[in-house]
Amino acid sequence: MRWVVVGAAGMLGRDVVARLRQGDDDVVGLDRAGLDITSPQACADALVGADVVVNCAAYTAVDDAETHEAEAFTTNAVGPATLARAAASAGVRLVQISTDYVFDGRASTPYGEDAPQAPRGAYGRTKAAGEWAVAASGGDHLVVRTAWLYGAHGSSFPRTIARVARERGALDVVDDQRGQPTWTVDVADVVARLVAARAPRGTYHATSSGETTWFGFAQAVVAAAGLDPAIVASTTSEKFVRPAPRPAYSVLGHGALRSVGVAPIGDWRGRWEAAAAAVLGQEES
Repeated sequence: MRWVVVGAAGMLGRDVVARLRQGDDDVVGLDRAGLDITSPQACADALVGADVVVNCAAYTAVDDAETHEAEAFTTNAVGPATLARAAASAGVRLVQISTDYVFDGRASTPYGEDAPQAPRGAYGRTKAAGEWAVAASGGDHLVVRTAWLYGAHGSSFPRTIARVARERGALDVVDDQRGQPTWTVDVADVVARLVAARAPRGTYHATSSGETTWFGFAQAVVAAAGLDPAIVASTTSEKFVRPAPRPAYSVLGHGALRSVGVAPIGDWRGRWEAAAAAVLGQEES
């Protein structure tokens, strides 16, 4: 099988490439310089001979998107639309990575894959538009939503928290936003397993099981860094106002994965314990 991974230089893209290269498949990783996903000809050329293309490319600066929505829309909607049309024309399966931000964050039970979308900010709107464009292409596709991502490559919440904890000796973290901290390595594995299972086209959620708050996750990070978790104090979102609204509840359900025989990612705490050395080791170096 021949894979093309778009956005291969990013935090998730690098782990997707690494996971796929564990087998005997042919894997091509393309970064922004290697492929302009808004160019129909470039997309068509990149997919020659491919079986599956995974689109990890995204405009992920949530706050900046509020004042640069057109730029975010180009990357998060126009790009996927162009790539999806090229994939449909070539008979290539497309895996589009999406986000919990397509929901309003006002739920109290896990969002199902078919829950109504109601993004509250520019980032969520542009990612929802990208999902729609991929589905509208008519091609064979999987939309894989994830949330609260962290990894060993690039900046992420645990690496920032560990650094600030060491520098300041104390920190405040919001305790009124709930979600599922998710390791990029695990998302890459879900993508590989979905394709291997020949999962039918549709939407799937690749997040850790269980749930916590940013405060709870920060305490686990600080403990893994060898510090006293008591130095983390809880606070509220009202005291940390950001340009873009943050979902208060970002817990995603995994019914679609189970329905096709693909096991969801394990509990967030166990997965963090497995990831901590690699993620924080990168931060320390």
